[in-house]
Amino acid sequence: MERWLALELASTVRHDGDGGVTDDLTTAHGATRWIQAQADLLAGHVPAGEMAADEDLRIELVELRRAVRALFARAVSPAPPSSADARQLMPIDEALAHLNTVAARETVVPQMDWPPDEAPTARLLSAENDPRVRLVAALSRATIDFLSGPQRTRLRACSAPRCVRYFVKSHGRQEWCKPSCGNRARAARHYRRQRVATDGGSTSS
Repeated sequence: MERWLALELASTVRHDGDGGVTDDLTTAHGATRWIQAQADLLAGHVPAGEMAADEDLRIELVELRRAVRALFARAVSPAPPSSADARQLMPIDEALAHLNTVAARETVVPQMDWPPDEAPTARLLSAENDPRVRLVAALSRATIDFLSGPQRTRLRACSAPRCVRYFVKSHGRQEWCKPSCGNRARAARHYRRQRVATDGGSTSS
């Protein structure tokens, strides 16, 4: 399954499997674990596998996530946003400004490589020495790429009970982020139908 940095950041708020919501960025240690888990997606930007978050970086990640989830909520509209933060979303203008400001913190310069007997290739090199700045800037640029790309139209908020994830639809009829959410949603529907049938039978007797 394809992974996107923006979606991975948004998904640090998730269902805890026990009826509640957990936050992977609650502590600096949790933020460190999350950063290191994204090493493959961050390759070429920062040595994520070696990074350790302090409290300042954790707060930066949480604030960037707030902007990302607000923009995700706009992307899925008029469908409802994730229930995790639907009542406390960052205003869209503020979210856009924050995203663009963080992305601009890292100066990148284009470089072209052209080996003998091969086609030329282009890459971006960072002029920023601080890996923490490169990290949040890379996450911001990844969000800009994600929301300006074709996957935005396939972004959905999972409608399964208690789930708070956003996901990208992989096929036309997909309603939930993963099979377990589909099972939970179908079970909830069955339970509601049973209740309606039972209540209706009691009323008519």
